[in-house]
Amino acid sequence: MNALLNGRILGWFLVGIGAIQAIPLAMAISLGEDYHPFFFSAGAALIVGAALAFSCRDTRGDLRLRDSFLIVGLAWILASIFGAFPYVFFSVLHPIDAFFESVSGFTTTGTTVMAQIEAAPHSLLLWRAITQWLGGMGIIVFAIAIVPLLGIGGMQLFKAEIPGISVDKLRPRVTETARRLLFIYAAFTSAECIALWMAGMSAYDALCHSLTTVSTGGFSTRDSSVGAFGSAKIEWIIIAFMFLGGVNFALHYRVVSGQLKKVVEDVELRYFVGVILVSTLIVAWLLVTSDAPGASPLRTAMFQVVSIVTTAGYGTADFDTWPTLAGLVLLQLMILGGMAGSTSGGVKGLRVILGFRVFANTMTRIRKPRVVSSVKYAGQTVPADLVVGVGAFFIAYFGIAAAATAVVSLAGYDIVTSASAALTSIGNVGPGLGSAGPTETFAHFPSHVKLVLAACMVLGRLEIFTIIVLLQPGFWRR
Repeated sequence: MNALLNGRILGWFLVGIGAIQAIPLAMAISLGEDYHPFFFSAGAALIVGAALAFSCRDTRGDLRLRDSFLIVGLAWILASIFGAFPYVFFSVLHPIDAFFESVSGFTTTGTTVMAQIEAAPHSLLLWRAITQWLGGMGIIVFAIAIVPLLGIGGMQLFKAEIPGISVDKLRPRVTETARRLLFIYAAFTSAECIALWMAGMSAYDALCHSLTTVSTGGFSTRDSSVGAFGSAKIEWIIIAFMFLGGVNFALHYRVVSGQLKKVVEDVELRYFVGVILVSTLIVAWLLVTSDAPGASPLRTAMFQVVSIVTTAGYGTADFDTWPTLAGLVLLQLMILGGMAGSTSGGVKGLRVILGFRVFANTMTRIRKPRVVSSVKYAGQTVPADLVVGVGAFFIAYFGIAAAATAVVSLAGYDIVTSASAALTSIGNVGPGLGSAGPTETFAHFPSHVKLVLAACMVLGRLEIFTIIVLLQPGFWRR
């Protein structure tokens, strides 16, 4: 392991975090708000980052796989720690809650412990939205465009960010790939901001919501989330961009480059659209037949379905009061998540499809032992190691969720609250059910429960294995 090289990269990473905090700092000054919290927070990140980077500036060597995993894990932890400072300096949250809120932001989970969001300073809410925008595409993907400037290749970091899923490189060079993805990401954000502003949102609200929609983060500037605006236009715009955020960004690039046939034929996209349409119809039917309150059952159902399956976590209604079957549908969507290569959380559509095909292949072998069959995807045989990896992911994912459920239950919560809190955390969804529902905050959970759920958020955002591998002694002995 090249400790000095790792320190250099993480140092510049912190400098970047500090520099970005200049944006809410400028807003605080322009609005006449207290700017000292961001001044001290940005200063801390810049000083610590610069000291670390310059103390390791003479290092040489290559970035190895184990270094990449370590950098990815530490980057998310450091971002969450230094991203929590503004909440503490504004005296809005105490350190544990501030760390929880920061983790929720950078992992794009959207769960909050803030009870009076609208009373918070505008500059702080902007920083809250920025953390989700940064986390949406992956802090490490941002670093890929910076690392080559230090003379270090970025492919190792890109692989560590998305383990277990093959990376569809849009161009041979990783830096160019990252830049193209970021361009699409920024373009979507800008387009939504303009659309929301034209639909009646203030420029400030439009900016914050566009930052947290494409990132499928779900932090809002209002206590009642998107429902506070009471606008059908705004809801449909956000539905559209939540959907775009839940789609594999490689497909967005293919649309731009004119490869529409490949997009239409994509198996995972068809699955994703199918899940949304079927779930929306089921929930809408349940709302109509149960006389649940709502101006438009179809729009309400689609908004909540898209919000949950893309793990954005916005709300326009208290779905905890909906029929039990509707809640069960949403709970399943929390687990499924969006497409691989998107900003969504959950287990991802690709793994779900492969899981079902592995099951079907196993049934075929049981019925016809002499038949040689294999798991196929998009007309190609899926490598055995990937099939094993998908199985291992499901075991780890639900094993961690079960352990987190037990921790929450032991704190005195019912099984619905405990299970949904665990699933919404590891799936980076946001709202759950029961006392973790859409109209509740997570402020009532004890500190140790918040730390466990925060750990679940990081594990889920980094696809679990990036962190687990760091805990294995054998990984460091190789």
